[in-house]
Amino acid sequence: MNDQRALSREALQQGRFDVVVIGGGILGIATTWAAARSGLRVALVESGDFAGATSSASSKLVHGGLRYLAMGPSAVPMVRENHMERRALGDRLAPHLVRPLPFLVPVYKGGPHSRFVLGAGVTLYSALSGFGDGMGKVLSAKRAYDMVPQLKVDGLRGAAMYYDHQMNDSRVAITAARAAAEAGAVLLNHISVVGLRKTGSRVTGVDLRDAAGEFGVDARVVVNATGPWLDVLRRMENPAADPSIRLSKGAHLVMRTKAPWQAALTIPVDDVRVSFAIPWEGQLLLGTTDEEYIGDPAAVSATDADVDQILDEAGTAVTGLSRADLAYTFAGLRVLPGGPGDTSHAKRETVITAGSGGMISVAGGKWTTFRKIGATVLARVNAELGRASTGPLDGVALPGAATPESIGAVLGTAWDALPDDVVKHLATHYGTTSHEVVALGLENPALLERVHPDGPDIWAQVVHARRNEWASEVDDVLRRRTTVTVRGLDTESVRARTSELLAS
Repeated sequence: MNDQRALSREALQQGRFDVVVIGGGILGIATTWAAARSGLRVALVESGDFAGATSSASSKLVHGGLRYLAMGPSAVPMVRENHMERRALGDRLAPHLVRPLPFLVPVYKGGPHSRFVLGAGVTLYSALSGFGDGMGKVLSAKRAYDMVPQLKVDGLRGAAMYYDHQMNDSRVAITAARAAAEAGAVLLNHISVVGLRKTGSRVTGVDLRDAAGEFGVDARVVVNATGPWLDVLRRMENPAADPSIRLSKGAHLVMRTKAPWQAALTIPVDDVRVSFAIPWEGQLLLGTTDEEYIGDPAAVSATDADVDQILDEAGTAVTGLSRADLAYTFAGLRVLPGGPGDTSHAKRETVITAGSGGMISVAGGKWTTFRKIGATVLARVNAELGRASTGPLDGVALPGAATPESIGAVLGTAWDALPDDVVKHLATHYGTTSHEVVALGLENPALLERVHPDGPDIWAQVVHARRNEWASEVDDVLRRRTTVTVRGLDTESVRARTSELLAS
């Protein structure tokens, strides 16, 4: 066990906590961050890795939700709020991790939407964002093709353009976890909840188990933010608890691409669903699916049928797609309120409930509004504690916040031996904390070498992940702290060397 994990484990066994959060996805991390900043003593425990499930299996978007406008006027306040969060993250809180990107909605002869309708939609969408990224507009077919070299031109009438933001979801989650720790929270991954502690009928803590043994943690309030496992924890509290959620699977493909794209595509599939084709980490991200999932949440994966569906839907607007260019696949589970109907039409809302033992369970929501959700759960925690509202917690940036351009300029000057793509990669994944990463090269210059010759990640990131980001397993590093796996570069030799560095 490395020093960081040992210290966290020891801290969990000291005294009583105000709040224990179960679940290290973005909702659990956001709740922990908000509660710690408000002055509460908070612990977060996660059976796998932080962002190890759905929170690292998203479409990598921080967005207002253009498609929600089709729901009518009732959706306008939600889209406006989404835009406020999107711009706050991209402009002030995490400009190193959340970046603007133009999106095109291609209009084809016989397609579900006309140029006029889409033009009006992106204009309204831009207005709701305060025109911060510019005016939405309709482009000619030629201009659209110039921005997206693989755009299918047969029957193309033009494209509507708007702006959203994209991110590396794993890095945002890990950085937010670090922010929570810097605010005083104790976080530990790879430790399982094996039972709930009770005083009378009230839940007052958790019993934990990891490779080093078992112990308990006492808390005034327990928050269940376990996502797809929400009802498993609720039945620990009350074996007779009825099911409260249903799950929808979203699968994605990461494709190798030769020509750079200047914009992403939002491809209408029907009156509700869209398919995305997004330039991401030097590759092309395609997806997603939306179908009910019944089974073990830990076993979710992208099947051959998912691959066929995604390629087929993207192929209505993208040319040159081939399974031979497939670098990686992944799938996650959306947590939706229980109820009838198709999952693609179900509301994407956050539901907060309290069980018979007082455990607070939080389900649903979306990446874009994770800060708001954390503050909402904190308000519920404060009510349980009989504590006055702590007021707004806005404005605090994530660790490393600065523009990638300014970080890259300083980093490239200080470390002139680093290749330009490595400098850019570090600046856009660590921000100003990238200096912590490259400083490891003073201890061992070999750590500044590439993990794989075809990617920008360097070995210093592995050591940094172990020392500063709770990484203890190979996939923690290659899948979530770096981009090695999603680029299809996690060879046997890379995994072996990573294992050595984690154990050193």
